[in-house]
Amino acid sequence: MSALSIRDVKKRYGPVEVLKGISIDVEDGEFLILVGPSGCGKSTLLNMIAGLDTISSGEIAIGGRVVNNLSPKDRDIAMVFQSYALYPNMTVRNNISFGLKIRKIPKEQQEEIVSRVSKLLQIEALLDRMPSQLSGGQRQRVAMGRALARDPALFLFDEPLSNLDAKLRVEMRAEIKLLHERLKATIVYVTHDQIEAMTLGDRIAVMKSGEVHQLASPQEVYDDPADLFVAGFIGSPPMNLIRAPVAEHDGCVGVSLHNGGEAFFFPAPEAIQGGLSKWTGREVIVGIRPEQISDEISRGLAREGHVKRRAKVEVVHPTGPDTLILIELNETPVTCRVHPETMVRSGQMTELMFDLSKLVFFDPETERRIR
Repeated sequence: MSALSIRDVKKRYGPVEVLKGISIDVEDGEFLILVGPSGCGKSTLLNMIAGLDTISSGEIAIGGRVVNNLSPKDRDIAMVFQSYALYPNMTVRNNISFGLKIRKIPKEQQEEIVSRVSKLLQIEALLDRMPSQLSGGQRQRVAMGRALARDPALFLFDEPLSNLDAKLRVEMRAEIKLLHERLKATIVYVTHDQIEAMTLGDRIAVMKSGEVHQLASPQEVYDDPADLFVAGFIGSPPMNLIRAPVAEHDGCVGVSLHNGGEAFFFPAPEAIQGGLSKWTGREVIVGIRPEQISDEISRGLAREGHVKRRAKVEVVHPTGPDTLILIELNETPVTCRVHPETMVRSGQMTELMFDLSKLVFFDPETERRIR
């Protein structure tokens, strides 16, 4: 039995369909990420799971129980909001225990739960402080503590880290990940930050315009994007997407590329040769990640599937752990990731290693992956 079952859920506001038939099963103990740009419907879906918004059609079940018509308090869920939503006139201790008091949990048991939760989140020293005396990260820990005190069937997180600075977001991501591994809790987590999605989730549902474009593990979404939107949304920097004609050379099907006066033929991976052969003479969109165009220092000796080509460097962006350089292929800017010790300058030619085993191809019309 799934901890959460979403079956063909739709949401309409008048004639506008915000969610267009979402179906997802979340297993017990799984960490599911709903990720997508603003307006894709991810927070609307989370609110309908929580009972904060109504469903136009479809079914939501938590622990095998259909909850469409149940109020939020009867759904056995706990929610952590973006805004923390702490009671400003209550201490941390009372914020964590407030829900327990409402449910008439005995006082001794309340104290035991508050002690356990505060220890887990390392906020024992904050229990007698007011929310106004806490930093943003501390407030978020308290909000998480209040949710943990409930011991619900399902935790819902609505962009809980978006109000924090970059350094604190990284620290809180690690804490949330560690918390999930300790508790084995079932979590549905909404974010627009694809790095959060990649680092936290067991599976990611990538959403756009009220639809799930791909539901898979983080690595599968990264390596095998289902369409152009997923390829361009997941990854930082995102996947390079280049229009190129399909051709045959020495019995292999691949794509023709050029960088100024340098012409390349890149054969497609063996698994896609048959599917791509139908496109010979037509244009496709070829995708390659920045780290799949690198230098010999990073790649070491050339391995099978790697080819070396010369290209003109347009722009250099040092980032510390690596350097991003910009070249052009088929008049399209292409980002490459090289070792920081690789000495390159704008305007010079450099040799780059292309990992052709990871090339992916898309239909320019439907934007779907060519298999």
